[in-house]
Formats: sequence, structure tokens, C-alpha cells
Amino acid sequence: MYAVIASGGKQEKVTEGQQVALELLDGDEGSEVSFTAVLLVDGDDVIAGADELSNASVTGKIIGTTKGPKINGFTYKRRTNNRRRYGHRQSYTMVEITSIKKS
Repeated sequence: MYAVIASGGKQEKVTEGQQVALELLDGDEGSEVSFTAVLLVDGDDVIAGADELSNASVTGKIIGTTKGPKINGFTYKRRTNNRRRYGHRQSYTMVEITSIKKS
């Protein structure tokens, strides 16, 4: 059985026992987190309607935090001596999916 959840403005396909990196969530390491924005549940039958998904939920346990790859950027404007270097490294929360419930 798998489900598609929405978290951090992105959609993620998850199964039970899977570890997934999501946008930074509030919560301490080891705490439970529930995803109520479930978009699809697929098991024996597919549940995709809004009224059916109102009862569906996905729960997980926060394992810890991690960082993504470093992104280096450079911008300039010609003939003006205007140059700028910048970097970014996104923070993620590692979540282990513990259960997927249809009702």
C-alpha cells in the first residue's frame, strides 16, 4: 500500500517503513507527525475522492534533520563592476512512515 502526501508545497509518494526527506518540520527527534493532506491512497482499491480522503491519514516518526547539496550561484551585470556570489543549502527533516490508514 502506498499514499501520496503533500508536505512543504511538494507531493511525495510514500509507503510504510520508508524513510523520506521532507521540508523542515516543527518537532523534536522521535516525535510523531501526522500528514492529513493525503492526495491518494492505493491498496486493494484506489481512494482518490475528496470525501473519501477526509478520513485517510499518514503518520510518521521524525528521525532527525539533514541538509541537501550546496548550491552555488553567481550573478553579475556587465560593464558595471556588479558581481555577487551566493550559496544555499536546504534543510530537510528525515521522517520514517509508520502507518497509512484509509479510514
